[in-house]
Formats: sequence, structure tokens, C-alpha cells
Amino acid sequence: MNGKLLYLVGASGSGKDSLLEGCRKRLQPHHGCFVAHRYITRAANVGGENHIHLSSEEFDMRANMGMFAMQWYSHGNSYGIGSEVDDWLSKGVNVVINGSREYLQIAMASYPNLIPVLVEVDPDCLYERLKQRGREDEEEIRRRLDRHEQIVATLPDSIVKVDNNADLEHGIQELLKLIETLAPQQLKPLRATH
Repeated sequence: MNGKLLYLVGASGSGKDSLLEGCRKRLQPHHGCFVAHRYITRAANVGGENHIHLSSEEFDMRANMGMFAMQWYSHGNSYGIGSEVDDWLSKGVNVVINGSREYLQIAMASYPNLIPVLVEVDPDCLYERLKQRGREDEEEIRRRLDRHEQIVATLPDSIVKVDNNADLEHGIQELLKLIETLAPQQLKPLRATH
């Protein structure tokens, strides 16, 4: 596979969804990059990321038919990255995905061109974002923060960091800069074959 897989990780509340949505709106052909949607069994109107909702049955059927390049289970939902990303990568297109921190080692073993990217947010800032979001109580927020610190301690040394402590625009620009530095020089035309 020629394209690079930018595997975005970060704590809940770090702003991954907002960064990806901001980048998705600004990517141009010269970037040579797509942002992949995730397939999730979580309802589409729950807020958060722009994902493709599947029922548990639909998800299992697609998984059994090999339609996912990656899949994992977390917080009561199944998550998948569609096998279309393998086609994009094989054509030299770079791909950004919202990945799972727990699945990172498996993904790294499967994708030699994977670049792990941590959306970095200071613990105090992260605490405030989670509190403002209002989805978890104080104890759940503390557990999330502790879990995040434990996982960050196990991340590979090769991880690239994108600072998202300031306003959203700054974080989007940081991620776009990374995408631009990795932009392929020449892409094969992505035309459908019959």
C-alpha cells in the first residue's frame, strides 16, 4: 500500500470529531487525502462525529462478509473502518481515520504505512471540556482522565502530536499542516473501472 494511514487517537473530549470535520471541509485534491467515516452501531443523531449508523445485525453481516478493514468494540458499540480505505491506500491516497487507542497496536501490525497521531490536550483543559459536555458525572470524568493517562503512557515513540489546547481553528490548522507535509507528489487518477 502506497498511501499513508493517519490514525488519530485522543481522549474523549480532545476534539477529534471537530478536527476531522474541519479538515474534511477543507481538503483539496492537492492534499491527496480522504477522511474516512466510521461505521458505528451508535444512533446517528446522538451527536459527536459524522458516522454511518448500522444496526448490530447490519454490522455483524458486514463484518462476516469482510467489509471492514478494521473493527473493534468499545463503550457498548461496535466500530468499523470500511474496507474502501484499503483501495484508497493502494491508489496512493493518504487516509485519516478516527481510531481506537486500544486497537492501535493491531492496526500498526496490519498497516506498515500507519502514522499514529495523538490529539494532545492538557488534563485541565480536557477536564473542563468533559464537564461542559455534561455526559458524565465527576467520577466518570476522573476515570476517563485516568484511563487516558494510562493509555498515553503506552503509545509508541513514533507518535506524532497535534496540539488542540487552543481554539478549534488552531487544531484544524495543525492537522492540515501534517496532512500537507505527507501529501503525495503525484496521484493516479481515481477513475472507476468497469
